[in-house]
Amino acid sequence: MKRLGGLWPQLTAWDNLYRAWRLARAGKRDRPAVNNFARNLERELYDLQSELRSGRYRCQSYRLFTLYERRPRQIAAAPFRDRVVHHALMNVIEPPIDRRFIDDSYACRRGKGVHRAVDRYQQWSRRYRYALKVDIAIYFASIDHAILKDQLRRVVKDKLVLDLLDVIIDGSPRPGQPPDYFAGDDLLTPLQRRRGIPIGNLTSQFFANFYLNGLDHFVKQELKCRAYLRYVDDLVLLADEKPVLWAWRQAIEDYLAGLRLRLHPRKCHMTPVRCGLDVLGYRVWPQRRRLRDDNGHRFARKLRRMACAWSQGDYSFDDLRPSLASWIGHARHGDTDSLRRIIFGQVVFSRQTGQTLHGVRA
Repeated sequence: MKRLGGLWPQLTAWDNLYRAWRLARAGKRDRPAVNNFARNLERELYDLQSELRSGRYRCQSYRLFTLYERRPRQIAAAPFRDRVVHHALMNVIEPPIDRRFIDDSYACRRGKGVHRAVDRYQQWSRRYRYALKVDIAIYFASIDHAILKDQLRRVVKDKLVLDLLDVIIDGSPRPGQPPDYFAGDDLLTPLQRRRGIPIGNLTSQFFANFYLNGLDHFVKQELKCRAYLRYVDDLVLLADEKPVLWAWRQAIEDYLAGLRLRLHPRKCHMTPVRCGLDVLGYRVWPQRRRLRDDNGHRFARKLRRMACAWSQGDYSFDDLRPSLASWIGHARHGDTDSLRRIIFGQVVFSRQTGQTLHGVRA
């Protein structure tokens, strides 16, 4: 395919920057940084446009914090003005590059997502006998900057766009992981190679999909695996013979070494599909699926905390509704009628005034 060019005028156009601002503020209008930007919107966008066109734009410092969900994850939140630039960049480069991805890559893509991926796996589980699930170790923190930049140069030829991509990649906070050695490295090689992109960036979601796009095509076209899907760094392959799946696993491991990545040693599972497989938060069998146990326990604890906050007047119904609706919508994609009745039947939202919360349907 031809490399993409002529993108810079589109990226720095006023209409694109204004659209990027609207996308960046979605769901965040109550935050001080968003309101401060909006108060001087024309000046802020003009300054961004001027910095981009003159080559003076540089990323500002990230805000780092840890999110505890199943396991600790370090999240890097970019300043709001940088998120506007990320959206402006993705508005231009993501649609044409997304068309080069395989259909069964499901993370952070329009019309895809967790539930489509789980549906696809369950469809395949009715046709094949065995499933192999593998996971890449410390994926975001292991993405090699030089390899990522080289991959981007194979599909984008616009130098100014590539310069901006370099600025964003180089601006990533250092992940603090110990050095990792691969075949051919000398003592200093891992220390000389920058790696790691921040979890939480819009651009990072795109980079994570893009970095493994070559692997996706390798599995589909070279290994001839018809039943293969990927969600970020979770890979699932299905076949009728175990030796075939083990051979594919070795081929994937060898391919990943060229990207300076490794499979997670404790997250490689081969199982008959009739025994069920954990897929993106669900336990899936050919004819049924359930939420993974820890998901239900975690939400039950969260619901009790929300009920306590409601009783003290800390939350309004409008505050509660999005979180409740999100989990219920996720749970309804599994066989969870009894689970939802049990969880919601154990908690009562009431206040000392006698007010009881109604309108929540599990």
